[in-house]
Amino acid sequence: MHDLIIRGATLVDGTGSEPRLADVAVQSGRVSDIGQVSGSAAKMIDADGRVLAPGIVDLPTHSEAHVTCARTISPAPPLGVTTAVMGNCGFGIVPSPPAVRDLILRNLSVVEGMDLDALREGVQWDFESFPDYMAALRGASPYLNVAVLAGHSVIRTAVMGEAASEQKKPSTEQLARMQAMVAEAMANGAVGLGGSYSLNHSGYGGVPMPSTISDLGEFEALVAAMGDSGHGVVQVASGARSVEELADVSSRHGRSIFLTSGVAMYNDQAPERGIGVFDACASANANGSQVYVQIPCQPLSFDFTLANAYPFYSHEAFSEIKAYEPEQLKRAFGDSSFRNQFRNNLANVGPGMIFQGNWDRITVAVPALERNNALANQTIAELASQQARDPLDVMLDLGLEEDLATTFIGRFLNVGDEGVGRLLQHESGVVALSDAGAHLVFMCDAGFGLHFLAHWVRDRGEFSLSEGVRRLTSHPADFYGISDRGRIAMDLPADFLLFDADRVGVSAPERVSDLPGGGRRTIRRPVGVHGVYVNGVEVYGENGYATLDRGPGQVLDRFSPSRNNRATT
Repeated sequence: MHDLIIRGATLVDGTGSEPRLADVAVQSGRVSDIGQVSGSAAKMIDADGRVLAPGIVDLPTHSEAHVTCARTISPAPPLGVTTAVMGNCGFGIVPSPPAVRDLILRNLSVVEGMDLDALREGVQWDFESFPDYMAALRGASPYLNVAVLAGHSVIRTAVMGEAASEQKKPSTEQLARMQAMVAEAMANGAVGLGGSYSLNHSGYGGVPMPSTISDLGEFEALVAAMGDSGHGVVQVASGARSVEELADVSSRHGRSIFLTSGVAMYNDQAPERGIGVFDACASANANGSQVYVQIPCQPLSFDFTLANAYPFYSHEAFSEIKAYEPEQLKRAFGDSSFRNQFRNNLANVGPGMIFQGNWDRITVAVPALERNNALANQTIAELASQQARDPLDVMLDLGLEEDLATTFIGRFLNVGDEGVGRLLQHESGVVALSDAGAHLVFMCDAGFGLHFLAHWVRDRGEFSLSEGVRRLTSHPADFYGISDRGRIAMDLPADFLLFDADRVGVSAPERVSDLPGGGRRTIRRPVGVHGVYVNGVEVYGENGYATLDRGPGQVLDRFSPSRNNRATT
């Protein structure tokens, strides 16, 4: 007798093979039969021809703090995700000596748009070292399978404290301690190393996130410390670092490097710039390197107010005021010298900056005052044209009038299906970058996989159903060495997504107040999803989340060499 049988499914197995009608059985968390399955099971599901696919593999997420106090890792399970990699860009919460714990949370709250009070109340500090954290994750029994990146910034903070954002070059002893922490993480199940050189990554009080001020030699020393385990990827928000620089690191250490960068996203103001990054990766890879781009499949939408105008933070005018209190911000925004400095910044934008002065991409979403309701859904460019005024003044004056409470939506990057489609199809790209768990006060892109299936597979036909599912499952899993996930095959873990291909999608953003201490976040809900299973256990179904004494997710700590990874075995 099986534990579970799903009968009459359109099986899309994650390998790119053509869909076929089949039953799938599960025993002890693994696929036990495929085809015309006989016999009975403790639980029987009639798929009625719906698609049964592997669960989505979400590579870059920021759920490392959330999982310590909420094992569902909401909202990822309803959105089809069954495996998540945490610690993107090197911004984790471990190692965490007691003296720097609040510093870690303060920086995380700013760089990843998280509620600081919710972090302080929610994170359960029953760990300090990387092995401690992995044990804590197992004790938390998450609903999803999780893997963890060792983080350059958090390791730098653990060793250097406040100086991590000030001291560009560590001492010899400090660097040796950082290398030892990387080696310890890899020996205890880290999937790889994350870091950042992004101009947009600032911490509490406007300080740069620690890794962003380091030289590439320090980062390479940490890559070298990953050792000869035969596995381990490198993920980096590349910022001003070129593909050629990263390709050299890849070649010297035999590591696959996955970069994220606004420069690599489609921007209709510079339509060839993004594809140029992908082509540079392809050229480097043809010469023996392994450098890839993690590319989002949806526009990057930023909900924000002027009380936390993080899309503007890479501009020098904001460097001193990022962490100002509201009254200080009001004085700054009303000051002509600040406005002139911001105007000058926008006249001289550099690569990698989120906002490039495209005021037609900022919409008034929710006016704070009833008398301004007519402004809703109009862009700043439209309002400026109507008022015959500078758009910068229009936006700042509106924000001041509404006590910095106006909600704006910015759509700055990856807008334009033709341009984005070229990137998604490129051999050097990996569909990713949900940033799940981050910026959750303002946005939620955790439903990227359902959006991909709806928009790029069904509506636009850029990918077949089989290839679209592969791009969300075995393709990213293989790149990161998570080789037993992302496909439905005999004896492999039973991570499934059951959905209606004609209806699948994701809802509009919704604000809820369910974080520790009543903190607010933005979530999205699934459309056309009938079941999500992790290791054979339903974690989400048509009646919502399953109520489980323990989540079925596994803390992944064993990996095969990643696709094309030539690290020594």
